[in-house]
Amino acid sequence: MGSNKKEIDKRRTFGIISHPDAGKTTLTEKLLYFAGAIQQAGEVKARKAERYAKSDWMAIEKERGISVTTSVMKFNYSDYEINLLDTPGHQDFSEDTYRVLTAVDSALMVIDSAKGVEPQTEKLMAVCRMRNTPIITFINKLDREGLVPLDILGDIENKLQVECTPLSWPIGMGKRFKGVYNLYKQELCLFQPGRNGNSQAGILVSDLADPRLDELLGSQADELRADIELLRAAAAPFEREQFLKGNQTPVFFGSAINTFGVQELLDALVEMAPPPGPRATATREVSPYEEAFSGFTFKIQANMNPAHRDRIAFVRICSGKFTRGMKAVHHRTGKDMTFANATIFMANERENVAEAYPGDIIGIHNHGTIKIGDTFSEKEPLKFCGIPSFAPEFFKKVILKNPLKMKHLQKGLTQLAEEGVVQVFKPFHINSYILGAVGILQFDITMERLKSEYGVDAVYQSIEYNVARWVECADTKKMADFERKNGNNMAWDSEGSRAFLTTSEWQLGYCMEQWPEIVFRKTREFNEA
Repeated sequence: MGSNKKEIDKRRTFGIISHPDAGKTTLTEKLLYFAGAIQQAGEVKARKAERYAKSDWMAIEKERGISVTTSVMKFNYSDYEINLLDTPGHQDFSEDTYRVLTAVDSALMVIDSAKGVEPQTEKLMAVCRMRNTPIITFINKLDREGLVPLDILGDIENKLQVECTPLSWPIGMGKRFKGVYNLYKQELCLFQPGRNGNSQAGILVSDLADPRLDELLGSQADELRADIELLRAAAAPFEREQFLKGNQTPVFFGSAINTFGVQELLDALVEMAPPPGPRATATREVSPYEEAFSGFTFKIQANMNPAHRDRIAFVRICSGKFTRGMKAVHHRTGKDMTFANATIFMANERENVAEAYPGDIIGIHNHGTIKIGDTFSEKEPLKFCGIPSFAPEFFKKVILKNPLKMKHLQKGLTQLAEEGVVQVFKPFHINSYILGAVGILQFDITMERLKSEYGVDAVYQSIEYNVARWVECADTKKMADFERKNGNNMAWDSEGSRAFLTTSEWQLGYCMEQWPEIVFRKTREFNEA
């Protein structure tokens, strides 16, 4: 079982997923505030003022008031070590968002009570489902008028195909919002707006017939009794086994902006969410309790500190123990690597880490040698599975304003592609670059970063492509025929893989019918070239 069991079992590594404006950044702040990791929750409304939300630190995020990169925050709560990965929530998010979900053991889904399930949440849930990631749900903004709670649960079950088990239940909403009844602990938590934190500890009400309920809630006491009776008859009881398989989600209600329901959520999260589990590799499953160190890179962030032009690889530890100065094999290059300076993160603040365990995320400084999907281990070569690259949905052509800067452009695009900011395609027959992304905002970010970090003044313009697929074929002659006939639609990606770009799903379907021997892929593993 290994000597690290105690450390591993107290770790909780989770990502927060939501649609834009569901209150994710506010909730992240309040979780950090409760854990004592920050003294003052950055008021999201005051983004344009001096104080920005602590988890948003890139210039473009401060300017637009959105999270576009993934922040990693480590903090302690109770006896647990928590690694919280905050994902970009903007509708023009990136693949970064998807990949973060490969590095977590569970996810916290935030839903706006007025809007229910929104498209972004559906996309992110699809990625969680690929891995059967356990999900805890927080229905936010109960201090405003919203949908009927049962309708929200129905919406989640229908759109996300996951069974809901409410563990707390709201008493009214908007102006009539009195608080929640915690079904899990059989406690009443009363809401007092304007207070930072729940000023009143939960009141134990194990019997809903208790007359104290009428004193505290007035006419809403009977509404609560009726709701709970209905739930007990209709809702499935919480089964941890089903939750851990990703089939059932426990649901909590609250108001992050008022810090209400946040502590109950955090308590449930550390209690219910799983510790680091085994991870699949191409050859075998790796247990977190193995003595030998292993980990994989799921994100690269360049220039976190513009003064140092640094690039940091975010590595999720999967087994063994990390110690400063240790050596591990970087399997893609086959070379030994000494981890002299690894860091842990608290948003943009970093500190050197002396030791870390499975579930922890460490940052390793590198100068372009580490790519997304790279594996490090002390023992045999391993390749962790399921770090996806998705076929882009949007395409733009890069126009360089100063042709003398071509080398700078190439370097910038190569590094941004390695970082996963944008996908870069080089057409077979045209001397230009095409950018592909899963979200439109990535093009603005690419241009902004080319200018500020690489001194390249470029713009993008529309191009007729709307669909991309990676293509391969076991028969090299057939592949050569396909390339000859479709040369104008062929491009190399930044990993040297062949991609087929076309104008519509219909055109793609037609081409697939014509060339049954060719495999057209919508996703591929990072660094599989």
